[in-house]
Amino acid sequence: MGKREEGLGFVRLAHRLRTLGFALGMLPVAAVLHQQQAPAWLWLLLFANCLLWPHLAWLHAVRAARPVQHELFNLVADSAMLGAWVAAMRFNLLPCVMLVSIMTMDRISAGGWRLATRALLLQAVACALAAWATGFAWQPVSDMFVIVACVPMMTIYPIWLSTVTFRLGHRIRQQNRLLEELNRTDALTGLANRAHWLDVAAREMHRYLRHQRPASLILLDIDGFKLANDRHGHATGDALLQDLATVLRESLRSVDTAGRLGGDEFGAVLPETNLASACEVAERIRERVERLGRAEDSHVQSCTVSLGVVEAGPRHRDVEAWIKQADIALYRAKSQGRNRVCATAPETAAH
Repeated sequence: MGKREEGLGFVRLAHRLRTLGFALGMLPVAAVLHQQQAPAWLWLLLFANCLLWPHLAWLHAVRAARPVQHELFNLVADSAMLGAWVAAMRFNLLPCVMLVSIMTMDRISAGGWRLATRALLLQAVACALAAWATGFAWQPVSDMFVIVACVPMMTIYPIWLSTVTFRLGHRIRQQNRLLEELNRTDALTGLANRAHWLDVAAREMHRYLRHQRPASLILLDIDGFKLANDRHGHATGDALLQDLATVLRESLRSVDTAGRLGGDEFGAVLPETNLASACEVAERIRERVERLGRAEDSHVQSCTVSLGVVEAGPRHRDVEAWIKQADIALYRAKSQGRNRVCATAPETAAH
């Protein structure tokens, strides 16, 4: 979504809230004007302000080059208009306090205290000018007729504003979760990226050191990947990496964590798994990749992987030592002819 489209979304939301707020706010103002036997021109001004202005403000904002900035101007203008109506109502206490409070709450929701402060200052100026024009009339008492006219605004608008705020907050939380997921995921394969995978491995190593629960690592890479990448092109190489990622997802449990560590190197953290079980998993991965290379729709004519497996042991005092042992096992698999699994048994503590 482009920046302008996001701005127009803000304008549309403000338009809905303004339309509802001005329609509900018209009721207490009209009740006070009725009691004051206001002239016809003031009634016409009230109808124009409450029924036409929300749509005019929307039209101006959506046509503006910078819709968000224009809408913020509209929000401040709303407050100035309310300031004039406060004076026109001769400071009738309940509707004035209610409308000023709700509008200030709305400005804080839209732009924080900075916007609210600007709006309140302009509101005070407009109120002072309108009060001067009307001779500073003062009738603060609110009778039952005015109180009843305030009820719809006091109930409907805060509920609606709270609903909108909740939805926005829910959307932000969803976006934050998505961003967190993207920060933990390799874009090409959809597996954990290097940083997240290392964090999972470190947590599993810490759990082993504290509780002596079994855990194993598998490191693997594609045999001859650079040659295949150069011969068939980077697009084919990327497709091969994605195929391997699919094999890993299908071969591992939901509690296991597979990750792309860089280039064609992958790893898997297997909690609650001893060396024998981890070797079975590694062999299953090797066989599936080998069959993948023989498939008719394979991206290359042959594809194999070498794997190194190690179980956490007493002398693995940190995750770096654990990964290093798995890397040594992987190097041994490469040096012994590739397309094989090599394992390193957990080191036993000296007695």
